[in-house]
Amino acid sequence: MPEAPDPKRISAAADETIAAILRAAASWAAEAPRQLTPAIRAVCVRLAEMVADQRHYLAPLPEPQESERRAMLTLVADRLRNGPVASDLRTHLDALAALELRATGSWSLVQSPLTEWQQTAINYLDAQARAMSGETSPDEYWAEDVAAGIIASVKGIIGADDLHARIEAQYAEGGRPRRPDT
Repeated sequence: MPEAPDPKRISAAADETIAAILRAAASWAAEAPRQLTPAIRAVCVRLAEMVADQRHYLAPLPEPQESERRAMLTLVADRLRNGPVASDLRTHLDALAALELRATGSWSLVQSPLTEWQQTAINYLDAQARAMSGETSPDEYWAEDVAAGIIASVKGIIGADDLHARIEAQYAEGGRPRRPDT
């Protein structure tokens, strides 16, 4: 019988993943006016929560790595949804929820839900920039750049990059494609 994942190691891995997500958010917020930092963090946290919740769409790993990854991503999603990070960003997360930011369960495999999510994030960030008082607004396309960067960063941190999405799509279509030389 396989050994149960070590809860301390899983918790430490979840903490490390959340810290990496917050570092990515800080990096994307670095060149924006300080007033926009919470909005950028909220977009990053919401996306990371969604990616972690899509853990069952990732290409399977051999055991026990798969059980550990699933447990770690469950913990990441729960902590991002209910932990201190969510408490600090509650106003922004609630505003994003009001915009129906949560996408369908197939967002990492199907482009249109991801595109819809990205457009909602862009609209939210643009609205936050327009609401700023007294600071220089970012350039015209900053929200698009930040949203795209956040998506790339979070998918890389969680491990749900485009390579995984292509592999997952192949499995969803009935397995690996045949090699032409066989």
